[in-house]
Amino acid sequence: MKKLFVIAFLFCVQFGNAQIFGGDKIINNENFDKQRWSWGYYLGFNTYDFKFKYNDEVTPNGNDLIIEKTMGFNVGLVGNLKLNNNLDLRLEPGVTFNTRNFRPPYTQEIEEINSTYVHIPLLLKFSADRINNFKPFIVGGLSTSINLSSNENNPDVDTRLRTNNYHYEVGLGIDLYLYYFKFSPSIRGVFTINNEMVETQFPAVDAMRSQALFLNFTFQ
Repeated sequence: MKKLFVIAFLFCVQFGNAQIFGGDKIINNENFDKQRWSWGYYLGFNTYDFKFKYNDEVTPNGNDLIIEKTMGFNVGLVGNLKLNNNLDLRLEPGVTFNTRNFRPPYTQEIEEINSTYVHIPLLLKFSADRINNFKPFIVGGLSTSINLSSNENNPDVDTRLRTNNYHYEVGLGIDLYLYYFKFSPSIRGVFTINNEMVETQFPAVDAMRSQALFLNFTFQ
């Protein structure tokens, strides 16, 4: 799955490379970056993992849980405030959908975690100078999410996760200036700060935090 993310991103890099070194020197959307405010939306894919903190007194041999990851979907909006020629402040509220399965080693007992997050990142985007119709950037910041599938207050569920969670995010991408709009593929890591677990059927687990990889395609 991660290979698919990398292949898609490398394809976009190759497209951007053609914008720099190709023979076409027509400048698209020449005045786009002069706007103080700009808006857009994004579509993309995600894959979520769990990072566990184990209780060594319960499992001194470190029998780790096995995570079976799937590919999920992202959709959201973008609000961009230009701070200067190379720095932007971005708000990217959206919704992510994903499923994770986990089980103890050497057993067939599987628990499925279906997650729907309202994801709200506040990010700083650092961009290089524009070259023709191409501009690389890095992005980072903090985010919060509301887990609509948390079951935090349902004692009948084996694994209960917190509704409100907090994260930090880092990533990189490319702005491609097309004739009618700006297209920006990016890849980003999202790492949960707080312990998401309220209760679980696995006594060896003291804490668990999500780690996610997002591949987004932004249109502005």
